[in-house]
Amino acid sequence: MARRHVYGYYALRALLSNLCLSLPAAAQQVSQVLTRPGLVEQSSISSGDTAWLLTSTALVVLMTIPGLALFYAGMVRKKNVLGTMAHSFAACCVASVLWVVVGYSLAFTPGSLFIGGLDRVMLDGVAYLKEAGKVSIHPLAPTVPESVFLMFQMAFAIITPALITGAFAERMKFSALLIFTALWSLLVYAPVAHWVWEPGGWLAARGVLDFAGGTVVHINAGVSGLVAAVMLGRRQGFGREPMPPHNLTFTVIGASLLWVGWFGFNAGSAVAADGRAGMAMLVTHVAAAVAALAWMAAEWVTRRKPSVLGIVSGSVAGLVAITPASGFVGVTGALVIGTVAGVACYWGATSLKSILRYDDSLDVFGVHAVGGVVGALLTGVFADRTISGVSGTVDVQLIGVFVTLLYSAIATALILWVIKMAIGLRIAPEAEREGLDISQHGEQIA
Repeated sequence: MARRHVYGYYALRALLSNLCLSLPAAAQQVSQVLTRPGLVEQSSISSGDTAWLLTSTALVVLMTIPGLALFYAGMVRKKNVLGTMAHSFAACCVASVLWVVVGYSLAFTPGSLFIGGLDRVMLDGVAYLKEAGKVSIHPLAPTVPESVFLMFQMAFAIITPALITGAFAERMKFSALLIFTALWSLLVYAPVAHWVWEPGGWLAARGVLDFAGGTVVHINAGVSGLVAAVMLGRRQGFGREPMPPHNLTFTVIGASLLWVGWFGFNAGSAVAADGRAGMAMLVTHVAAAVAALAWMAAEWVTRRKPSVLGIVSGSVAGLVAITPASGFVGVTGALVIGTVAGVACYWGATSLKSILRYDDSLDVFGVHAVGGVVGALLTGVFADRTISGVSGTVDVQLIGVFVTLLYSAIATALILWVIKMAIGLRIAPEAEREGLDISQHGEQIA
């Protein structure tokens, strides 16, 4: 579970887990009391924790714009560069507005086992009262203002739908993308975030561990990307004509920004400037480095040359896999998780894709879903009680993985089907040949 910097909180979750198996109503009532946001004295706020979470928030937003925008734009063809970057930028805007209107409330306030309440709709109750010396906080981050905590969480809600866009790059209508991002954020992201990260969520109560988004972000986005790629169909010429990346320099720069931003993603999830944040940062870096080497080695053996795209993709695979484990494991766990992820994601982005012949344009499923599953399951193996105060089990982690895969796939398919019936999903064949930049935006790069 994510965003816990008070170790005793994990003992509470274990208690809730036991209660929930026999008395779900009682467990839910206890959780609602303990996780309901409220006002506290300004003096209880930690300036160090707040400064770190503000910095982390900026780093996670940086991951989407410009990090992911550049990473994806470099891998598409020249005629689709602006359109691909627009996907990330638009996702940032749509997800941000929906988060403050209702998304935060649905994800992070007590409600039911499956969805949060409406206490924070339009951020009602999020307050800073200077004269009274009061500020609102969320109990999952009791030493920082609630405004900072919800903004940090918003950055996660931004990047998750943006990740999905890589799976259907070069062929979706921009209007369909906007509607999909809005519906998916509310109907898929918010519920799954509530299940895993809010103690009243049913997966959290059963002990599923996800420190910073292995299930909520990466498995969720990866399987949704696969569903979208299949439902839209393959790009014209896929498998018959070359589709080389336009500018791998963009991709390397984007991957580098993702790597740096990931320190905020994972270490920021400690919601405190403490030793746990430091350990999360350390294992994040180690896993990214060893995964890049593992992907490179696998590619070198099978294809005789280590590509630059492969090296940077391997680093992202390691970052994805360590995400759920980052607050729970030590360096040994990070080395193993990164190594396995590098090889597994290389297989997912090459062999598996070739066998099944789906057109996941930028390997969202192969990297994020495969890497997320590897990381989630190995969290159950390497979770260290001395670091986190909790131990994991593979069987419990498997429940979280399976449920997320199933719900995300079904819900995404339904959302896309509704959009297809209403306005259509895919641009016309002639528009696809012309490219997204001209056909969807009336612009092009020089």
